[in-house]
Amino acid sequence: MKKILPLVFLAALPLLSFGQSDTSQVKVWTLEDCIRYAREKNLNVQSAQVSLSSAESDIKQASAARLPGLSASISQGLTHARRDIASNESAYAYSANAQLSASMTLYNGGKLNNTLSQKKTDAQARAYDVARTRNDIEISVTQAYLQVLYARESVGINQKTVESSLSQVELSKELYEAGSIALSDYAQMQSQYASDKYQLVAAQNTLDKSILDLKQLLELEAGYDFRLDFPEISDEQVDEPIPSSLSVYNSALQSMPEVKSAQLGIESAKLGEKIAKASGIPSLSLSAGIGTGYATTSSDAFARQLDRSLSENVGLSLSIPIFNNRNTRTAVEKARLESVSADLSLQSVKKDLLSTVESLWQDAVSAQSRYQAACEQLRSAQISYDLVNQQFAEGMKNTVELLQEKNNYLSAQMEAVQAKYQAVLSIKLLNFYQNKPITL
Repeated sequence: MKKILPLVFLAALPLLSFGQSDTSQVKVWTLEDCIRYAREKNLNVQSAQVSLSSAESDIKQASAARLPGLSASISQGLTHARRDIASNESAYAYSANAQLSASMTLYNGGKLNNTLSQKKTDAQARAYDVARTRNDIEISVTQAYLQVLYARESVGINQKTVESSLSQVELSKELYEAGSIALSDYAQMQSQYASDKYQLVAAQNTLDKSILDLKQLLELEAGYDFRLDFPEISDEQVDEPIPSSLSVYNSALQSMPEVKSAQLGIESAKLGEKIAKASGIPSLSLSAGIGTGYATTSSDAFARQLDRSLSENVGLSLSIPIFNNRNTRTAVEKARLESVSADLSLQSVKKDLLSTVESLWQDAVSAQSRYQAACEQLRSAQISYDLVNQQFAEGMKNTVELLQEKNNYLSAQMEAVQAKYQAVLSIKLLNFYQNKPITL
């Protein structure tokens, strides 16, 4: 018996550590803290933000493409040539030229403007992709956090079961020594106690693993002392009214970023069609330039040479595509297919969203019903277990009957806890798809 008590105390240490954390020095993370941190620090979110920055750079490039292009060039040369054929005299001649030129597209079928519009649309879509990634990580964090709460409550149930088993082992020993029960009954109680301790260890391992999963999801550095807040989940949260699946779906269509991103994908594809068609339309461009030069072979002074060599030019260029190996037609066909693909993507997003909402709604309704039934079953199981436990102490029930009632009581507790957290999770996510923040 002296060996049993330390074992129970050791098994309870993880629970005690949660309640005795020094919150003045170590941050205690709430669900809201976890969500806020993950929405900013998660690597997938940062990767999506990089894609957004790249899209914003594309906007700047497309906008600059409508401006005139300006370039300057300077060339210098040194020539060795025969100056006098009769005397075979030769000399070096130095020359230099400078030129400034500019060009600008005046018309190309709206290609430049449509390209700019497409890049702006793509950037908006990437911004919604960032929001979608943040939503995904928020959902994952919520699921992981509630899994921790469920695992912790399971540890508490198993801890109480071990304590109850210990009391029953002590009572069985007294009954055995008094000759009221057989050795086999006492051994069966000891075996059940060992089994309950094993289940407690397994439950604690599950809790530790759930906390680790959440920590890894937040991508906290190795060795970080990760402490969590463990709020109590009330019956009011479990029995919260469930919105209709249709109202949730309609709200999600208006607020979910994946829907808006897919809609912008269609707009971008339509602009892509216009850009492709522009390649088959004549384009008009304007060019202008100015240049001058200097050479040592001239007897004129440097300034006079620059003035006399000064030349200016301006021109219009009209390019008319006649045949380009079907490149334009192929580009137009592919652009149309991109539009079809974008439309299918939007339909797929809506279908997936509807499936998610309907599944969450069904899970919430089912979990609430299960929880109500499990609570009734739990009350009955507890009354029955308490009664049989008392009758066992009085010698009116045998070991098998006691253990059976005990297992029924434990099963009812676990079923109630599981249904509770499933209901809370489903309801929280349904509210989330109605554009409501997730809180506990």
